[in-house]
Amino acid sequence: MAVELTMALERYDRHVPFFMDMVENPDGIKIKSLEVGMAPPRREGIDRHRRFYEDEEFDICEMSVSSYLTSKAQGRPYSAVPVFPRRLFSQNHMFVSAAANISKPTDLIGRKVCCRSFQTTMSVLAKGDLAFEYDVPWRELDWHTMSPELVAFPGQEEADLTMIDEPSAPERFIAGELAMMIHPHPPPAILEGLRNGSVHRLWPDLREECGRYFQKYDYPIMHLLVFKNELADAHPHLPRALITMWEDAKHQAAEFYEDPGYSEMAFARNAFEDEQAIFGVDIWPTDLAANRASVERFMKYLTDQTLIEGPTQLKTCSTSQY
Repeated sequence: MAVELTMALERYDRHVPFFMDMVENPDGIKIKSLEVGMAPPRREGIDRHRRFYEDEEFDICEMSVSSYLTSKAQGRPYSAVPVFPRRLFSQNHMFVSAAANISKPTDLIGRKVCCRSFQTTMSVLAKGDLAFEYDVPWRELDWHTMSPELVAFPGQEEADLTMIDEPSAPERFIAGELAMMIHPHPPPAILEGLRNGSVHRLWPDLREECGRYFQKYDYPIMHLLVFKNELADAHPHLPRALITMWEDAKHQAAEFYEDPGYSEMAFARNAFEDEQAIFGVDIWPTDLAANRASVERFMKYLTDQTLIEGPTQLKTCSTSQY
């Protein structure tokens, strides 16, 4: 009889094949895919990262790159495969209040800004990009956070964080008290602000700036698939199998867009074609070699932001199978 393992995933198009049982399971193992988000309601709830790290509720979990590397540097017994199911450009998630009169990144220096938590992956990416790409060192901003840190980190006191009430944060932001909000899942008030002009992004031509960033670097990684070392020890073929499964799901999801009627968006197929023209390559590569530059850049950001004490070697799993 096959061993059943649970895998907690967000509701993305590339994960739909998992939820529909369209992906072949590895020998002797049945993967039960659970739809677990971080903020929006999902079929099996929210708070995926905490439920994995603290409650050990899932066998395999789509996990924050930042929290994984922070915990790995502290010797916690977790491993990962180089599958990166979530990627985002930081430029698309740095929102500024029109009332704060911010027109360029350096206008943020000395201002109050807020984010989910200091180590939230998007927070780390945005702080790193601001510092190394736009000459805005994170230490020259007044940081406010809306959620507790998942993993304690070496420089937590130095970061000098101010906790604020999350429900009231959007109002304080739109009023201009907080000049910028970094958020991977922008709340409804922020989305409405983008429509009515009370909120905007730092770059007038967002696609042009993200395209420039991509040509210089890549499409930044956000999440990976994490599990306890003991799971890979018990099932040595599992790490490679997870890579194969995710690649299969990714290709199936891309095929969905061959049907112009797949999405409720009238021009989804056209947008798919436009992206291929902009990037020209697979922007969702799997394996460590193809993503080494992104991982190393992220580790540089983590070190600069005191989340880890120095660059550490990324080990994908506890066995010699990968």
